[in-house]
Amino acid sequence: MKIDVITAFEEMVDQTLSHSIVGRARKAGIIKVGTLSPRQFTTDKHQTIDDRPYGGGPGMLMKAEPLYQAIKKLRKKTSFVILTSPRGQTFDQNLAKKLAKKRHLIFVCGHYEGIDARIYPQVDLEVSLGNFILTGGELAACTMIDAITRLQKGTFKKQDVTTKESFEDGLLEAPQYTRPEVWRGKRVPAVLLNGNHKEIEAWKHEQALQLTKKMRPDLLSTASQKQTKTAKKKTIRRK
Repeated sequence: MKIDVITAFEEMVDQTLSHSIVGRARKAGIIKVGTLSPRQFTTDKHQTIDDRPYGGGPGMLMKAEPLYQAIKKLRKKTSFVILTSPRGQTFDQNLAKKLAKKRHLIFVCGHYEGIDARIYPQVDLEVSLGNFILTGGELAACTMIDAITRLQKGTFKKQDVTTKESFEDGLLEAPQYTRPEVWRGKRVPAVLLNGNHKEIEAWKHEQALQLTKKMRPDLLSTASQKQTKTAKKKTIRRK
């Protein structure tokens, strides 16, 4: 997968995506990440990419032309352009899965007070991380790229790693434990030590259900729908 990020802060993006799992995926060639600064498409000696908004108001807006030219340079037939925007669709695991199937993603990072509204028609999707404001879209883009990279084939040696995490079946992931077996008087649940995989899976499902009820009850309706679909698929296969 090819990913390009249009940003005035190229080093920030490159450094953030050079570590841990994403960094290894880049080195392995599973994803290719490039950055492009809109400053390359300015005509003044100061390479100005922002200006005061018409009608007044605080802050500065990113100018349309440098962003337009940057998108134009990168866009191909297979490209999908995403604008990081507080008014956009909220990013979640389902959207990560859809974007992970794209061949080429272009992230446009807003900054300062926002961007000239005339650039909106040039993007395919506006995406937000949630109901809060960041200084710029770079961290939002990096977060999404991280989630998308984890879903690429070859990122993990074991293919089922990403299928047993929070949100995959609509529930939060069950609590997990590692050595030592007893830590400060607290024991690992006995069921995890008995070697009975069916009992362990049943315990994990029940724990995931209870944890979701407590921490994220809003997910339960979606989880129920997903589990119903999964059950129907298994029934069809048996027939």
